[in-house]
Amino acid sequence: MTLAAGAACLGGIALFVGLAAAALFLFEEPGAAIRPAIFDAYVWRVTRFTLLQAVLSTLLSVALAIPVARALARRPSFRGRIWIVRMLALPLGLPALVGALGLIGIWGRQGLVNDGLLFLGLDQPIGIYGLHGILIAHVFFNMPLAARLMLGGLERIPGETWLVSANLGMNAFSIFRFIEWPAIRNVLPGIAGLIFMLCATSFTLVLTLGGGPAASTIEVAIYQALRFDFDPPRVIALSLLQIALAATLLIVMQWLLPGVPEGQAGGRMTRRFLGKGLAGRFADGTVIALAVSFLALPLAAVVAAGLQADFRTLITDPLVLRAMFTSAVIAAISGMLCIAVTALLVRARHFGLADRNPRAFQRGLAFGVSMTTSLILLVPPVVLGAGWFLLLRPFGDVARFAPLLVILINVLMALPFVYRVLEPAMMTHAARTGRLAASLGLGGWNRLRFIDFPVLRKSFLIGLSFACALSLGDLGAVALFGSQDMVTLPWLLYSRMGSYRSADAAGLALFLGLVCLALTIAGTPSGKDNQERGHAF
Repeated sequence: MTLAAGAACLGGIALFVGLAAAALFLFEEPGAAIRPAIFDAYVWRVTRFTLLQAVLSTLLSVALAIPVARALARRPSFRGRIWIVRMLALPLGLPALVGALGLIGIWGRQGLVNDGLLFLGLDQPIGIYGLHGILIAHVFFNMPLAARLMLGGLERIPGETWLVSANLGMNAFSIFRFIEWPAIRNVLPGIAGLIFMLCATSFTLVLTLGGGPAASTIEVAIYQALRFDFDPPRVIALSLLQIALAATLLIVMQWLLPGVPEGQAGGRMTRRFLGKGLAGRFADGTVIALAVSFLALPLAAVVAAGLQADFRTLITDPLVLRAMFTSAVIAAISGMLCIAVTALLVRARHFGLADRNPRAFQRGLAFGVSMTTSLILLVPPVVLGAGWFLLLRPFGDVARFAPLLVILINVLMALPFVYRVLEPAMMTHAARTGRLAASLGLGGWNRLRFIDFPVLRKSFLIGLSFACALSLGDLGAVALFGSQDMVTLPWLLYSRMGSYRSADAAGLALFLGLVCLALTIAGTPSGKDNQERGHAF
C-alpha cells in the first residue's frame, strides 16, 4: 500500500512536469519557427545578462560575507550576538517583493542614501533600477546566507588549532592564511554554487528592479513573451534555454558541494587569543555594524512605510480581503498537500530500501524519489507555468484553471525543501521504532497516531511552515495566471507598486512580510533541535 501510494505520487509529479515539458517541445504554430528564435540577438542578450548578473551577484555576496563571518567568529560572546546571527536568516523567509520594497526605501531616488548624498552636495548618483539595483538586492538576500554558512565552517575549527596558533605566535595574516581561509575554502564552492543558482533563476527581484528590457533575465523574458507579446516560439526557446542552464548549474553544484552537513558543530565556542586589542575590536565592530545596518535598514523602511498606510481603508477594501483569503487558502492547501506528498515519498523510499533483496520496482522507486526531489529544481515555476499555459489554451480561458495550477506549482517548488526537512527525521524515527512497532503489531492509522505523529509532529510543523511561507510569498506562478478573478497578496502588492499606490503597497508589504517571517521563525529549529533531529536547515 505504501509503495503503491508513493508510486502514485511519483507518477503524478512526473506526469505534471512531463506534460508541461511536452507542451513546450511539441508546440507548433503555423508560420512560426523555433530555431530562428533560439539564436536571435535578443535571446543571447538576455542569456548574457542572466549570467553576468549572477556572476557579479555571487562574487559580491561571497566577498562581503567573508569579513562578516570572520568578525562574528572572532567575537563569540558579545551581548546580542545570537540575535545578529539569527538576523542573518531573516532574508531567507522574506518575500522577494517585500525585500525589494524595503531596498527602494533605502536606495531609491527618494531613499535614505540619496537623501544623505544630496545633503552632502551630491546630485543623487545612485540608482536602484537596472543592474545596480539587481546586484544590491541579490547581495541583500544572499550575503547573509553566505556569511551564516561560512560562520559554521569557521566555528568547526578545533579549539586545539587556536592553542597551537597562539604557541607559534602567529599574526593575523598567518591565521587567515593557514587556519581561517582553508575552513572557508572548504565551504566556498558549495556556497558560491548555491548563490549562483538562486541569482540565475531570480524572477521577482529582476521583474521589480530590472527597469526595462536592457536588464532582463531569461525567466523575466519568458514571462514577458507569454503575458504581453504572446510569442510561443520565443517562450519555448527561452524555456529550453532556462532548463539547460539550470541542469548545467545543478550538475556543477553536485560536483562542487562538500559533504559537510551544516549545523552539526555550529555555535560551538572556541577560545581565540588574537584580536583582543582595541584595534581588532574596532575593526570587527565596524564590519558587524555595517552588515547589520545593510540588513536592518531595508527592514526598518518596510516597517516605517507600512505603519504610515491607512490600514482601516486597506482592510475594508474588498479586493485586499479577497487577496488575503485567496493567499491563505492557496498557502494552506499547498502546504498540507506538500507535507502529505513528501511524507508518502519518504515512506515509499524507506520501504523500497528496507528489504534485504529489493525488487527492481522497489529500487527504481527509491531512485526515482531521490532524483525527483532534486531534478524538480530544473524546471522553474515560470517555465512550468508556461508549459501548462500552452497546454490549456485550446480548452478556453486559462484563468479558469489558475487556482489548481498555482497550488500544484507551489507544491512542487516547496517539495525539495520540505523533503530535506522530513527525510532525515522520518528515517531516524523509523530506524528507532521500526522493530518495536512490528513486535506490537501496530500499523496504519494506529502506528501514525500512537508512534509516528507524537515524535514527528514538530518536523511536520517545520515543513508546513516553510511550505506555507514559500507559497504566500510566491509571485512566479501567479504572475502568469493571475487575473481579476484570482488575486493574491504578492500579485496585488506588485500591481499597487506598478500603479504608484505606494501607501497601499507599503501596508501590504508590511503585513505579508510579518506573516512570512513569523512562519519562517516558527519553522526554524533551535540549535538543540537541529542537532537532535538532523535537520538540513
